[in-house]
Amino acid sequence: MSREQRAQIDAMLRQPRPETPGSVEEIRAGFRALMARMIVPGGIRTSGTTLGGRPALRVEPESGPRAGTILYFHGGGWVVGSPETALSLTGHLVTRTGFGAYSVEYRLAPEHPFPAAVEDTLDAYRALLDSGEDPSAIVFAGDSAGGGLAVTTCLAARDAGLPLPAAIVAFSPGVDATRTGESMTTKEGIDPVFTRESLDHTGAMYLAGADPHQPLLSPAVLADLTGFPPLLIQVGGNEMLLDDSTRLATRARAAGVDVVLEVTADVPHVFQAFAGVLDEADESLDRAALFLTQRVRAGQTAHTSAA
Repeated sequence: MSREQRAQIDAMLRQPRPETPGSVEEIRAGFRALMARMIVPGGIRTSGTTLGGRPALRVEPESGPRAGTILYFHGGGWVVGSPETALSLTGHLVTRTGFGAYSVEYRLAPEHPFPAAVEDTLDAYRALLDSGEDPSAIVFAGDSAGGGLAVTTCLAARDAGLPLPAAIVAFSPGVDATRTGESMTTKEGIDPVFTRESLDHTGAMYLAGADPHQPLLSPAVLADLTGFPPLLIQVGGNEMLLDDSTRLATRARAAGVDVVLEVTADVPHVFQAFAGVLDEADESLDRAALFLTQRVRAGQTAHTSAA
């Protein structure tokens, strides 16, 4: 346990902020500045591409990828963020697994509210399948809002009759737009990232009046997860969104899904982004990479055996 590291990160995240939320552009600029401080690993190469009609960032090991594809969805409350702001996370997964990744630049609210993001991520997955990629070699991963999209894209794919990916990894996923988890109250003030006001502010932009009581907005409390692939959820113990993860895991387990829930004490939202600074971040990414490589290997073995 790295008490000093955790305390330093908590203090950094608690630096004074404006009393009222800024404009959308100000919020986006602040998020870009924060994520630019994260460590992007060496040994990767990136290139711009398109996937499903949307811009995407291709991330590969410099030595070339092994068989397997990560479809990554960045965080940012469905309002901020990009493949570039998530590059530390995507890059660390790529270097640890050896897989190539596509990080999708889905449309953001308030310009493009729900369900635009889910439509874009589903189109990206469909494009991978249409290009001949084997679903047993595709995994979904994402952080925060993107962790939520990893879940809801899988829901949308299943409901569209598409084959599902081999696995899902969700870092601190946002999966309850109803905001009814107890941690919304018990972790307020403990969470160095969010306040109820900040969550409501960006949440309202994404909802744009939509009822949050529907599976694609609140899968942790409303979705039928039957048939889902193995799911790894990693979350910090200091998060207001902690119960998004715990209730999603409970719901997945009840649906017969193989699910692993990891709650790391005294760390903030998407603590994995602090890889290279926080020991727990590196350890969690190691476990996430192992989970993904095992699932892809198992899927490919099963596929070969059935052929």
